[in-house]
Amino acid sequence: MNLTYPDINPIIFSFSVWDFEFALRWYALSYIAGILVAWKLMQFLAKRYLLWPNEAPPISPEAIDDLMTYLIVGIIAGGRIGYICFYQPEYYFQNPADILKIWNGGMSFHGGFLGVVIGAVLYSKKHQKDLLSLGDLIAVASPPGLLFGRLANFINGELWGKPTTSSWGMVFPAKDAKLCPESWVGECTRHPSQLYEAALEGLALWVIMLFCIFSLKSLRRRGETICIFLVGYGVSRALIEIFREPDAQFVNALNPNGYIIFINESFGLSMGQILCLPMILIGLATIIVTRFTFAQSRK
Repeated sequence: MNLTYPDINPIIFSFSVWDFEFALRWYALSYIAGILVAWKLMQFLAKRYLLWPNEAPPISPEAIDDLMTYLIVGIIAGGRIGYICFYQPEYYFQNPADILKIWNGGMSFHGGFLGVVIGAVLYSKKHQKDLLSLGDLIAVASPPGLLFGRLANFINGELWGKPTTSSWGMVFPAKDAKLCPESWVGECTRHPSQLYEAALEGLALWVIMLFCIFSLKSLRRRGETICIFLVGYGVSRALIEIFREPDAQFVNALNPNGYIIFINESFGLSMGQILCLPMILIGLATIIVTRFTFAQSRK
């Protein structure tokens, strides 16, 4: 017996004014919710002086309003540009008018991450703030947005997983999701990989990071919390890519799994895994360096 995919309308409500139709979608609401939770969480942490090096938060709670402007622009612009560059450059080169049609989907986490980094760098330069501690603050506030975003992907019935015979497999409503190999018997059930990502990248990573900052006092070691996020997200995403349906633009008769790099004839790395590798390596290396530097400073 398989799980039943819930029949949830991706559009919460809509209305028309003359020839223009306005709609609030769950996907848009997930961005709004993620930003609001991040905003309030950063304000909360900015008031907890004992968590920070020398009991000095990198930013005042009042200044976070200004910081959020930089981050929101970075998330939206970076997410869209990243998707275009990493996943479908040829299509958008041929159809430049579609670049601004964000409502049709097409956002990249890795692009949004780079956009946030650029936004944080610009803010820290302008206001003379410590970039590493500022990054630590932003990193702690990021997983809730990932959680909401992946739940919205699930509601939209997109980014589904590979076919599976497991009891928790689901039949997704999209036409392409119902296309299984010719040898498949019965309904084409797939991994609900969006829920895997919500659980690991969102909820589990957030719990781990909260444990690190409150129990292990990671915020006192500048840059360490950013790296915990990099490693945690990178490992989670790389593992879940094993269960995700490969991106259609990379799939062909000779490469049915959509690998970008082949390790052998039957195994390789997807674009998502390749983009996660630098996050994991940089994160691990920096954790080692920050731990060593902090230990030396205590002598």
